[in-house]
Amino acid sequence: MKWAFDFLANSEIVIHDPKETKGRWKEILNSDIVHIEIGTGKGDYWIQMSQMYPQYGWIGIEKNESVAALAVRKSEELTKNRRFIYGDAAEIDTWFDQGEIDVIHLNFSDPWPKNRTSKRRLSHASFLEKYKYILHENGQIQMKTDNSSLFEFSILQFQENGFTLKEFSVDFRREVHEEDAISEYESKFMEKGNPIYRAVWILK
Repeated sequence: MKWAFDFLANSEIVIHDPKETKGRWKEILNSDIVHIEIGTGKGDYWIQMSQMYPQYGWIGIEKNESVAALAVRKSEELTKNRRFIYGDAAEIDTWFDQGEIDVIHLNFSDPWPKNRTSKRRLSHASFLEKYKYILHENGQIQMKTDNSSLFEFSILQFQENGFTLKEFSVDFRREVHEEDAISEYESKFMEKGNPIYRAVWILK
């Protein structure tokens, strides 16, 4: 979309140079607890969760310019507890200080199904090392996906790289979870009757 670049460049919600904000996120978001969602898509989860839990800081991260612009536009107005980074999460350890983040959300990440592209998966060991750096010592990673192969891959990656499995479900939405927002994307899978896989890990 032609308008996306200029829109993101002029948005007050977007942090345009997150490297300069490293170490100051809790001050900026006016919260002692900071959540980040890597791969926000159109922003439904990031926005809804920031509304449900206004006492926490929420940072959305998306590298696709078009959907990033849609997410920011959907956010409508600047709020104290919500900010956005348009960029590639491969640089995440340059945006946040050691132990600065409390919860990382990975929702319906691109599965990159071919073996030769596995390093691009957000649950690959190379990303997990970066997460370990930015996570608080009691921090956690929450993951949801509709892709069973990605879920199986992720379980092993986390297990082999210093994380402890805290919660696990192969059909998370079989019960009502009012504490967890449902994006438009997730809703489509639920309508089809597809199971939602979910797991939560903490640092060992």
